[in-house]
Amino acid sequence: MEKQPLTLLILNGKGAGNEELRTAITTLRDEGFDVAVRVTWEKGDGERYVREAIRLGAETVVAGGGDGTINEIATALAAIETSQRPVLGILPLGTANDFATSVGIPTEMEPALRLAVQGKAHVIDLARVNQDRYFINMATGGFGTRITTETPEKLKSALGGVSYFIHGLMRMDTLKPDSCEITGPSFHWQGDALAIGVGNGRQAGGGQRLCPSALINDGLLDISIVTAQELLPTLLHSLTSNDENPNIVTAKLTSLHIVSPNEMTFNLDGEPLSGREFQIEVMPEALSCRLPPQCALLA
Repeated sequence: MEKQPLTLLILNGKGAGNEELRTAITTLRDEGFDVAVRVTWEKGDGERYVREAIRLGAETVVAGGGDGTINEIATALAAIETSQRPVLGILPLGTANDFATSVGIPTEMEPALRLAVQGKAHVIDLARVNQDRYFINMATGGFGTRITTETPEKLKSALGGVSYFIHGLMRMDTLKPDSCEITGPSFHWQGDALAIGVGNGRQAGGGQRLCPSALINDGLLDISIVTAQELLPTLLHSLTSNDENPNIVTAKLTSLHIVSPNEMTFNLDGEPLSGREFQIEVMPEALSCRLPPQCALLA
């Protein structure tokens, strides 16, 4: 078998002991694939390993972890010159794995690793916030963000993505809307929002499909604003019904500007960002990513 191009797997430290993954890596190496592994320990490791991948001439960089890990690696790759930028592969090892789930990445380690190494590369969009922060999946604000950032680690470990919904039910008494103004090309909304989703991808918070029609290669961001005074019925409606929900305002935009009189927190693929003003814009064709055939999020 001819020498295969290098794949550098950047693995979140929490997944380093995954025996199924170890077996999958051994299997592919035995077949002649060149797979090197790096394990992150602290903030900044992902970016450092991406730079190492460039020096080594890696064809593919695989993000092994949850949405936060994918965000870190995608952000680092976006800063690389296009001619030198490796392809992004995804190995779902997080709690919710919202992006991996929505694009159809297998949950079993060997099929997921084979896809990350050999799958067809597709050009996809990325979103930028305030010029220096990014998200590949979704930015969420309001009650949903507070739930995902406050859900205890033990509950997430025991119940996975369902933990966010359960913790949300436990915290309904703290529900308060965020007052804000959102503007974009031919779009304006002002009022009190219980939840805001700005989606390149479709779901966040452990499976909540806040932007069910979003596509990752259409050069647009989907926005969903939950304006209802009753959050639980609204969320249940959005999860179980295909009908239009009068309590949710939606739009597709290339950019948007959010201003609030009070501090708001947005969750960018699991990473919080607080402030009173947010400029969010799509970066069309920012990355190449290995995705499964018939991926539902491709135009």
